[in-house]
Amino acid sequence: MDIQAFKDWFTLENIMDLIQQYRSFGPVPGILLPLLEAFLPFLPLFVFVLANANAFGLWFGFLFSWIGASAGALLVFMLVRRYGEARVFRFLKKNKQAARLTHWVDRHGFGPLFILLCFPFTPSALVNVVAGLSRISIAQYMLAVITGKMVMIFTISFIGYDIVSLVKQPIRTVIVGAIIFLLWFVGKRIEAHLNKKLEMDQRNERKKQEESH
Repeated sequence: MDIQAFKDWFTLENIMDLIQQYRSFGPVPGILLPLLEAFLPFLPLFVFVLANANAFGLWFGFLFSWIGASAGALLVFMLVRRYGEARVFRFLKKNKQAARLTHWVDRHGFGPLFILLCFPFTPSALVNVVAGLSRISIAQYMLAVITGKMVMIFTISFIGYDIVSLVKQPIRTVIVGAIIFLLWFVGKRIEAHLNKKLEMDQRNERKKQEESH
């Protein structure tokens, strides 16, 4: 089987059949598929989320997809942060576009990452790697991943589970938009608190070093 045929296999019908086939494992298939997408970005996260929403229902489907996608993103981030000096990552560091993106993440932190991760077609694998190479704190990135993925996956689940009512009742679209704004606002407030704490810790560390000399 070539790569294209392999990718073509991942249709909504086939994924739902796969989930039903391994239903005895409970939520494991629904969590594992979005988690694998973080490591194999050619896999269709959009299809996995729709399949989970239809197989497990809106709320459980959303929950399993959210857990899997968030865990996968954080695992990739931690692996890159741990092995950032490996040859493949050194190559990325020398790439001008990747270097600019890394510098951009360093400067802007949570806000833009949250927005990027809210959109289903953002190349999240690239975002995870670049964030791992940047100096953004683990806490900031976890916050961006958990909130951004929540918005993106809930939106896909909500639309895919009941797209007819979404068209007939546009107030639901407004509610989704309000949730996105609220999460962004709360995330920015938490980020400000984290930054303040980080600056205080760095200041205290410098003060200790000066006193030790």
